[in-house]
Amino acid sequence: MNRRTRLAVLLFAVVLLGTVGTAAVLRAADRSAVRDRQQTDGPTVRTGDVMLRPPGERQLLVRNLAWGPHRDEIATVPAGHPDGPRTASGVKCLRFHAAAGTGICLQAERGALADTYRAVVLDAHLRVRHRFPAPGIPTRSRVSPSGHLVAWTVFVSGDSYAGTAFSTRTAIADTRTWALDDNLEEYAVTKDGRPYHASDLNIWGVTFADDTRFYATLATGGRTYLVRGDRTARTLTTLHGNVECPSLSPDGTRIAYKKRVPGASQDAPWRLYVLNLATMKETATAEQRNIDDQALWSGNDTLVYALPGDYGSDLWTVPADGSGTARRMMTSAVAPAYAGWQKDRLAAVPGPPARGPGQRFAGLTGRQVAGERDLRHQHRAP
Repeated sequence: MNRRTRLAVLLFAVVLLGTVGTAAVLRAADRSAVRDRQQTDGPTVRTGDVMLRPPGERQLLVRNLAWGPHRDEIATVPAGHPDGPRTASGVKCLRFHAAAGTGICLQAERGALADTYRAVVLDAHLRVRHRFPAPGIPTRSRVSPSGHLVAWTVFVSGDSYAGTAFSTRTAIADTRTWALDDNLEEYAVTKDGRPYHASDLNIWGVTFADDTRFYATLATGGRTYLVRGDRTARTLTTLHGNVECPSLSPDGTRIAYKKRVPGASQDAPWRLYVLNLATMKETATAEQRNIDDQALWSGNDTLVYALPGDYGSDLWTVPADGSGTARRMMTSAVAPAYAGWQKDRLAAVPGPPARGPGQRFAGLTGRQVAGERDLRHQHRAP
């Protein structure tokens, strides 16, 4: 091959590579433009005010995944009409939860070389109250029933719970003082009634009982456990095995969770279960597909959770007692949270059906008294 031929081949290769590169860039730009256009067959999404203490009917808040200019924004719909038009907030979150007028929003900051992450505490109007740096990819978030505490979990390494090659970091922050427990692995662990120490601890998926007690998943030695946490004592105590991503029912009696089941694929090992905390009896729900989510209780009887959908994820619902069938309640959405007055929560609080003056809280525990007061205050709040 002479010099002229070599130059011609080199020139052809340069032109070919340039053409391929240009085509790839144009294709990526076109796909990005498509994602920014409203789905013709998708839900209606419009800009408006989104509040965590809505003045009217109960609302369902989600991270909107419908393609269009409002993708990844926190959006709201009436809780009774989840398939209705969505109102988008303009606030983008990867993970989100809210309670009692407080929101926790886990966000990504896109960088030229690497992304960084942060946990943002929001007020009832989705305005920023405080920011905390997060050391990895966001995966779970929760707010306590009072709104006084927020928790989040990130992947420090790895990006999936399906295998064992991952490491998590879970933090809890107090929204009154901004005091931060930035690593729950530093809590003292009691396993099977004895103090336990190990270098392979992973903790994730906090769900709050009140402003002191919470539940979470602890993993060690290739197994997972439901643990009860105490912020004051800084302790974690194992309660039950094979529990991941727990979610406490509004009445505080049951935990919804994902359980690894025998015979399932390593890539899809979980099914949705409910654990009775008094008896430790497990109940399998009617949902038979793989669940990789921290389910949400929409009341004391029904669970909401995400499954893969055409545009990322859809929200599904199933009874918590093992009856019925699973049904899709909302397309193109993830990270649900309820906001607003829920009368059935007060109706579920035990006690006499009627109380006279000075006896309004007779027969209730301290937690129930606080819960009833918080709910009444939430109802009155603008």
